[in-house]
Amino acid sequence: MKAVHFGAGNIGRGFVGLLLHQGGYELVFSDVAAPLVDAINAVDRYTVHEVGEGGRDTVVTGFRALNSAEHPDAVIEEIAGANVVTTAVGPTVLKFVAPLIMSGLALRDPSSPPLQIMACENAINATDLLRDEIKERAGDAWDALAGRAVFANTAVDRIVPAQPEGAGVDVTVEPFFEWAIERPPFGDDPPTIPGAHFVDDLAPYIERKLFTVNTGHATTAYFGARAGIDTIAAALADDDIAGRVSAALEETSALLAAKHGLDPASLADYRATILRRFRNAALPDTVWRVGRQPLRKLSRHERFVGPAAEAAERGLPVDALVDAMGAALAFDDTEDAQSVDLQRMLREQDAATVTAAVTGLEPQHPLFARVEAVVAARQAELGV
Repeated sequence: MKAVHFGAGNIGRGFVGLLLHQGGYELVFSDVAAPLVDAINAVDRYTVHEVGEGGRDTVVTGFRALNSAEHPDAVIEEIAGANVVTTAVGPTVLKFVAPLIMSGLALRDPSSPPLQIMACENAINATDLLRDEIKERAGDAWDALAGRAVFANTAVDRIVPAQPEGAGVDVTVEPFFEWAIERPPFGDDPPTIPGAHFVDDLAPYIERKLFTVNTGHATTAYFGARAGIDTIAAALADDDIAGRVSAALEETSALLAAKHGLDPASLADYRATILRRFRNAALPDTVWRVGRQPLRKLSRHERFVGPAAEAAERGLPVDALVDAMGAALAFDDTEDAQSVDLQRMLREQDAATVTAAVTGLEPQHPLFARVEAVVAARQAELGV
């Protein structure tokens, strides 16, 4: 069995690739970073180090890497003969992966089992986005290609911080992970991935993860940065920040209970587990890594505006989520392009324009005025 995985970074090696290796797949990493590809090909094994309670080391073997920018034809050929294709590249990069997968499907033997495709991204229904990108590029050829693949959405969760200097291709991760995959697309032939669990309805799992883990992580980062604290664990050691993060997650849990019928007690346990993970001092995770790309994280269907908009529409509380958005607006990192763009927008545009452009909310939406107020407050801090 063979799996082609796009994105040979820390998540690719330390989570998705690890589990595919444990499932018995021959691993082919595809990436555009030439030094990383060369480093992977220079070794015959790497170690995934779990740090924290219950952590262990796992050695990964049976892999190689291809540079998709320099050798796209080689990647296409691997896809044509693969059983599984996965991604961990970021939702905005899927459009660049799509042409390679499309070409691989075109070369695939129509009589072979369908290629099993899963996009493992921090986005709702990312595999559907990838499928739509492939379909758009295929045009009239899509009807012939569609039967050669199955597309399944997934929800993935594992904290993989910035890696220590000199780690090579080894990866440091937390012990906890979760990989939920929708089962129906596979029929009677799901992929072999130890530790993953297959579910009939993925939507509650995706939103529980995105609106708890991602919302909580980013909230911690933005309040931590505003307080001048460098790490996630240290930020949560501050009682005021911990209280603000907990309040935001109580609001997202209220939405999840109302929308999906999830049990409030189970959601409370899940929140407690997430916060314990964030407090893992063995993970050298910084507020600057977690907080990067604030424009994406403040966009319409992401971890703040997404749940807050739905909660506001249902008349549920959103005070803590709006407070977190205010902290995100103050995230000022000159090394992060989106942070620089956000601060420029705040200085150059009025509050209503910034609110609409960043959040995608319509002015008449019940959340709009609340967000506009924190935008104006941030502009006042900047002296605008």
